[in-house]
Amino acid sequence: MRVVTLSAPDDFDAWRDAARGLAADGTPSDDVVWQVGDVPTDLFAGEAESRAAPAPSPGFAVPRAFLDLARNVVLASDPERFALLYTALTRLRREPKLMEDQADPLIRRVERIAKDVRRDIHKMRAFLRFREAADADGPRYVAWFEPDHHIVRANAAFFVNRFASMRWSILTPEVSIHWNGTALSEGPGAARTDAPDGDPTEEVWKTYYANIFNPARVKVGAMLKEMPRKYWKNMPETALVPQLLADAQAREATMIETAQAKDHAGIGGNSLAAWEALRDEAAGCTRCPLYKPATQTVFGEGPVDAALMFVGEQPGDQEDLAGRPFVGPAGQVFNRALGEAGVDRTRVYVTNAVKHFKYEQRGKRRVHSSPGAGEIKACHWWIDQERMLIRPQVTVALGATAARSLFGKPMTISRERGRVLELPGGGAAWITVHPSYLLRLPDEAKKAEEYARFVEDLRTAHASLG
Repeated sequence: MRVVTLSAPDDFDAWRDAARGLAADGTPSDDVVWQVGDVPTDLFAGEAESRAAPAPSPGFAVPRAFLDLARNVVLASDPERFALLYTALTRLRREPKLMEDQADPLIRRVERIAKDVRRDIHKMRAFLRFREAADADGPRYVAWFEPDHHIVRANAAFFVNRFASMRWSILTPEVSIHWNGTALSEGPGAARTDAPDGDPTEEVWKTYYANIFNPARVKVGAMLKEMPRKYWKNMPETALVPQLLADAQAREATMIETAQAKDHAGIGGNSLAAWEALRDEAAGCTRCPLYKPATQTVFGEGPVDAALMFVGEQPGDQEDLAGRPFVGPAGQVFNRALGEAGVDRTRVYVTNAVKHFKYEQRGKRRVHSSPGAGEIKACHWWIDQERMLIRPQVTVALGATAARSLFGKPMTISRERGRVLELPGGGAAWITVHPSYLLRLPDEAKKAEEYARFVEDLRTAHASLG
C-alpha cells in the first residue's frame, strides 16, 4: 500500500502530481491511501505502509473535462474524493471515452460531488455579508461564512476582483483570508464570535431589501432550498423575512387579481400562476447536458403582460451566478441601448433561447461557448411556453441563436434585419444583433456605427407595437 500525504485538503496540484506518478507506475487504485497531513481519508489507512509518492512523471494525456472536474472534486469535503478521482484516472488510461459515459456509477458520483462544490461556491458568493469594523489602518470589512466544502481559497479571487478597493477579511472555521488592498494573505480558522455583529449600513440595506421583496415570487420551499437557514444568521436582510412572508400571501392575491382582471387571462394567456409554475419547472430542467456544469437555470423575467419580448442567446458567466438574464457586460450594453431607444426595460419581457450557461473552463475563467443546434432545440419548448403565456405583440430576436430558436431554422441576420417577419404559429418578429457582438468589435468607429444601428433596431421594434 502507498500512502500519499497532501499538505492541504484542497491541494489539487499535489494530488495531480502524485496521481500522475502513481498511474505512470501502474499502481492500482486499491493500493493507494490518500491523507491530508496526519489525518487518513481511508478507513484502513492504519494498515498501510507509509511510503513517499513517486516523483511526478512526464505525464500522459487525459481529457480536459476530467481536469476541470477534478479541480472541483478536490475541493469537496467527501473523504473519498482523492481515491475516487484516482480510480477514474486509472480507468481513463484504459477507457479513453469514460467521461462521456454518464451512466457509469463512478462518473455519476464524481459529477454529483462537483456540482455540490459549485453550488457551495455560488452560495458563498451570494450569501456572504461584510460588516464594517476598524483597525489601526482604518475601516476593515469582515465577513463570517461556514462553507460545506473546502472552497475558501478557490473562491478568494472572486472577492479580490469584486472588492479590490476595500480592505477585508473572510473568516471561516477552517481558514481565514485577508485582503489589504494589494495582497492576499491567509490565516488560521476562526470562530463566529470573531466577526462583528452589525454596522450602520445594514439598516440601509434592510430598507432596500424590504422594498424589492416580490411577494409574487415567494416560494418558501424553493427559497429554503436555495438559501438554507444556516446562512440566515449571517445575512441582515433575513431578519425581515418572517414578517415579509406573513404579508406576502395577501399582497400576492392582490397582484394575481389585478393580472387576471386584464383580458389576457385563461388558457394560453398571461396567467401569473402559470408563469410561476413554468419558471419553477424550468429550475429542474435536464433536457440537455448543459444543466450539469451550470450553476442554475436562468429563466426569463419581466411583466407577464408585456407587449414586447426580447430573446437572447444564453446566460453568460454573471447571469449564471445571479440567476437573471442580461446582467453582465452585454446586458449593460443592452440596457443602455434600450434607454436610448426609449424602451423601459421594466415593461418588456427578457429571456434567452438557451437557459443554461455553456462554457469552456480556461484556468479560473469560464469562457462562453455558443450553444449547438441540439441544445437550442432542447430548450425550444421553454421559449414556446413563455411566448404562449406572455403573448407579446412583438418579439425581437437578439442574434442568430435566438432567431434559430424562434423560427426553427438558421436565419441570416444581414438579410432579415430591418424588416418585420411572421413567426411560425403567428406573431410579429424582428431580428437584430446580440449586444455581445458590439463588445467584440475592435474598431471604435465601427463599434459606434453598429451600436447606433442596434439602437435604431430597438426603436423600430418598439414603434411597431399596435
